[in-house]
Order: sequence, then C-alpha cells, then structure tokens
Amino acid sequence: MAKDKTMYVCSECGQEATKWVGKCPTCGQWNTMKEIRVGGGQSKNQNSKFKMVLGETPQNRPIAVHEIQADAEVRIDMGDQELNRVLGGGLVEGSLVLLGGEPGIGKSTLILQTVLRLQDKKILYVSGEESARQIKLRADRLQTLPQPSLVGRGQDVFTTEPQSVSTPHPTREGKGEGLLILCETSLEAIYEHIAEEQPDLVVIDSIQTIQTEGVESSPGSLSQIRECAASLLKFAKSGGCSVILIGHITKEGTLAGPKVLEHIVDCVLQFEGDQHYMYRILRAQKNRFGSTSELGIYEMLQGGLRQVSNPSELLLTEGREGLSGIAICSAIEGVRPLLIETQALVSTAAYGTPQRSATGFDNRRLGMLLAVLEKRVGFKLAQKDVFLNIAGGLRVTDPAMDLSVIAAVLSSNVDAAIDADTCLCGEVGLSGEIRPVSRLEQRIAEAEKLGFRRMLVPAQGLKGINRKDLKLDLVPVHRVAEAVRELFG
Repeated sequence: MAKDKTMYVCSECGQEATKWVGKCPTCGQWNTMKEIRVGGGQSKNQNSKFKMVLGETPQNRPIAVHEIQADAEVRIDMGDQELNRVLGGGLVEGSLVLLGGEPGIGKSTLILQTVLRLQDKKILYVSGEESARQIKLRADRLQTLPQPSLVGRGQDVFTTEPQSVSTPHPTREGKGEGLLILCETSLEAIYEHIAEEQPDLVVIDSIQTIQTEGVESSPGSLSQIRECAASLLKFAKSGGCSVILIGHITKEGTLAGPKVLEHIVDCVLQFEGDQHYMYRILRAQKNRFGSTSELGIYEMLQGGLRQVSNPSELLLTEGREGLSGIAICSAIEGVRPLLIETQALVSTAAYGTPQRSATGFDNRRLGMLLAVLEKRVGFKLAQKDVFLNIAGGLRVTDPAMDLSVIAAVLSSNVDAAIDADTCLCGEVGLSGEIRPVSRLEQRIAEAEKLGFRRMLVPAQGLKGINRKDLKLDLVPVHRVAEAVRELFG
C-alpha cells in the first residue's frame, strides 16, 4: 500500500485542503478543518473481501440514454406504514439509508422492531456498540418479537424464526428465515459474514464504530467514516443489497462525521423528539427516491414504538373547554393534515423588560405577529410577557399557524376561552390581512373528521370548495380584526 498522506477536511461541507486554514474557503465556517490521514490506496485485504462479496464484475462502459432500462424501483415493504411513507413507499433495493438522532431517542429500537417484522427477508444486524445479549434483551421487550431460537454460531450471532412458516426465499432453500445479529467493528470481517450469509438487508449500528484497515486512524474519525461509508455505498450499488446506517449526532444537532457522508447516502432520516414527551417524529432530510416533505409520527411505549396513524386525536388536550389561551389550528406537516393545539400565556412583565418565548414555533415570527396585533388591531402588549407553546413537543413551520397563534395570545390576554368546537387556519400578513393557505380542503376534512363544528378560514381560499356537503360551518375572514370579532364578539 502506498504511503499515507495528511489532509485537512472541513467537517461542515467536506472541502479538502493540503494545509490547515482557520476559515473554510467554501462554506466560510471557522475552525472546522480537521486533520485526517488518507491512504494511498485501498488495502489488499479489503479488496479481496469486497470481491468475495460481489464476485467478478465486468468493467463499466458508457451507455446511451435510450439503452438504459428505467424500470420502477423495487421496494421492500418494511411492515411500518410511517417508515414506508417517509421512505417514499418502502426501502429501495440497493439503497444506502442513514438514520440519525439524539442518544436514547429510539434509533436502534425503531430499526430493530422494524427488521423483526420482515419474516420473508434475511437481515444481518451488525452492532458495534452493544453485545448480542443486550440486543436480545431489547428484542424481548418489543411486542413484535416472535419466539427466538439460538443457532450454533457461538454467542455473537442468533436468529429468530417465525412461528408460521412462509414461502422460502428462492436463494436460501433449506435455511430458516430470520434475523442474524453480529457484533463486529471491522469492515473486512463484516464483508466476510456478508459473503457467507448473503443477506437481503444489512444494518450497521453505528457507522461511527466501524473501521477499515485501509485507514490508520481511530474509529469515528472523519477519514474512517468517509472510507467506510464509501465502501458500503459501492457494496450496496454493486450487490443490490440495501444497507441502513445508524449515525450519531453532534451537540449542535448535526450528523457526526464529514458532510460528505450525507452526500454519499441515498436517504437521510432524522429521528427527533423530546425525551420528556412520548412522541417521536421521523423526517426525511434527503431522499433520492421520494419526497422530503413526508414525516412519520410514533409514540414511545414500554413495549417499543407505536405507529400513530391519527396524531390529531393525541395532540389535542382533553377537557379544554373553558380554558383561555388555547387555540386549535388545522396545520399541514409534510403531506398530512394535523390538528395542533396552540397554547399561549400573557402576563404583566415582572422585571420591566417583557419576555418573548416560543417552544415549537419560530420566535422571530412570534415577534412579527405581536407587532401586527399592536399596529393593526390595537392590542397593547409592549409591557407584557408572552409565552407560546406547541402542545405535544412538536415543532411546526406551517404559515397557517399564524391565525391560531394570534387567537391564543388574545384569548390569554383578555382571559376569554375560545369555543372548544372551533378551529382556525390562515397566514397573517404584515398589513393584518388573512392570506390563503395551501390544501385547504384537506385541512377542512381533518377538522370535520374530529368533530369540529366551526372553522375560521381565509376568505380568498374558499374558491372551488363545495360548502353544502360539509358538516362544519366555514367562517371566511379577510383581516385579523374580523377574526377577533368572530371569536370574542
């Protein structure tokens, strides 16, 4: 192998440089250049293991566009509607997926309970952080786990066989279907097990613990993560086996490792949520095979993560009648409508300087809406503290939340409750007008399904909507002042 050389890589954008600089010339960030050692070539050991997995393949050649077969992607049904929705309809065969999230948020639990449902697939779960016993204890706690049976491969590997026998896999006649657990951190050793087991899906938990002999650095370094991810990408694309990587995040909330890691993979999933709340949200930050506007919602229970098919019922507080400072908004997160409870508290500033605090909502947009209230409606809030909270630990960016934020603030300010069967949606402009929002029909259908009888909507967005067949009363409003009169008289 050729002699290693030292390079500097920006941890934010992946820009390479031959010498250290304080400011990255590409992204402009300071103190992000990290020293790495780059091998002169891939190790012979890794090359031999990789060829053993893939076999001899012909060299690539240029192909004309009209000669390329553009069939629909073959997807694997993960047995999880929320995960399938975020992935764009299922896991594409031969894809590389990266799942990131805070420690203890439930990344390993989500993947483990998902692969346990895949009874007709052979999965190799590679763990570099936990022992096989720890993974088995977690699997026993999950409700989807069938009765496990150990196989004769020592203490590092076990499989779970389903109680009911299904059609055998055509390439594995005579072998039991199930999940294989492997505790290994060497990439070359992982390729040996892949060549022996021939799995349909490989899970790496986590990519920061995997190391290759081709790079002389500790696991988790920028060079190790980059080389291991690039090698796994080549394996996934050449062999047609899907690979799921579980990754750590930094204290800033970004994925640990070089930025090029996010460029290499086909799909980047972010698993987020507050550990003090039971809800978890799965978002797609990047998806080459689907939309990035989808999201999945889960509820963390003692037996694992439960899919939340109708999150609106869980996000609304029971017995909110007669409580001031609460407004219900029909919002859109991703492509699904949600009824979200907006809570506000307005009180006299105790220390002279008023506070503006928002949880789950943009703090700067809250300041803008308060300025609109003072200028266009005439409510003086300059000497009062305003606290805003989105119930359930969610963070929303839908502009249609503006009208419910204003209604909740005014409800708390005058200490008058909004009717429990009334919901709102609408974007507020700087001149106090209520601007139309997208996909109003879906918002109305969600509110109608949950039994709301009255809904304040932008007047300009009612064109083309058949109001005769609706069970709830639509109240069109043009300005914030009209909405205030409709709510509080």
